[in-house]
Amino acid sequence: MASQKIVFIVNPNAAVGSTGREWPRIEKMARDRLGPFQALLTTGPGDATVLTYNALHKGAELVVCVGGDGTLNEVVNGFMGKNGPIRPEAMVGFIPRGTGCDFIKTVPIPKELNRSLDVIITSHTRSIDLGQLEYMDHHGHLSSRYFHNITSFGLGGEVDERVNRSTKIFGGFISFIWSTLISILGYNKKRIHLTVDNCFDQSVMIWNVVVANGQYHGGGMWVAPRAAVDDGLFHVTIIGDFSLAEVFWNLPKLYNGKLLQLKKVKTLVGKRIEASSDQQVLLDVDGEQPGQLPAIIDIVPKAVRFIIPK
Repeated sequence: MASQKIVFIVNPNAAVGSTGREWPRIEKMARDRLGPFQALLTTGPGDATVLTYNALHKGAELVVCVGGDGTLNEVVNGFMGKNGPIRPEAMVGFIPRGTGCDFIKTVPIPKELNRSLDVIITSHTRSIDLGQLEYMDHHGHLSSRYFHNITSFGLGGEVDERVNRSTKIFGGFISFIWSTLISILGYNKKRIHLTVDNCFDQSVMIWNVVVANGQYHGGGMWVAPRAAVDDGLFHVTIIGDFSLAEVFWNLPKLYNGKLLQLKKVKTLVGKRIEASSDQQVLLDVDGEQPGQLPAIIDIVPKAVRFIIPK
């Protein structure tokens, strides 16, 4: 009988379906290393949230996500109820198997299977912050969700929409850089009204605004080099009114950590961000594209116990 205390949430479609093909090997190695556990495979969007939520209500102490940042986002949402964490003592483990896997560039979970299982076995946890996002979904309804890594709006949402409509067979970096280049050519800058706590309240012309808990998104874009997942703050990066030529000239700085040196890039820290616009401005939430502005984003300090290397 599989242990109800350890539950694996597996997205077989992650990494262009290779996770499903590799799952028998992953499962055997995990059972050899961890002992018995219950394995639940997702069949579509939102499944991981429901499966995680139900598992925690049935007493799960450890939920291991097998997938990418999108699957991890759903698992994290399954940990959260209306009044905060469902089981504050429960832990999240992660076996990265996605297209981008940007979060593990901030929280260093190894991609190699044996090493990621080593991390889970140690059960060494760090309580990480989450973002709580209220936004307008594609049907015009007010919706709410959590995120563990980054929410952005502007070009990031356009890129997500393109990435998720195209093949990811060439991997995360190529998928995101190609979609970014194509999206830049067809993108019109947006005017938004942005507030960050009581320190910033302005209308600004932007290419993208990043509200960061982690440091990377978009297949390796280093957009928030100073962000920490447990400091109780968002690190906000405003990519401002660049010309098209300036965007292409400075594109390498998105990847090498020098983005913040640019005069038209502004950085802020805060706990509550509000953004609105008269234009359609799409959201990027941990690599998914769930809707658009207006949005209100609040920090939830130390919301989830995440297993990380010592």
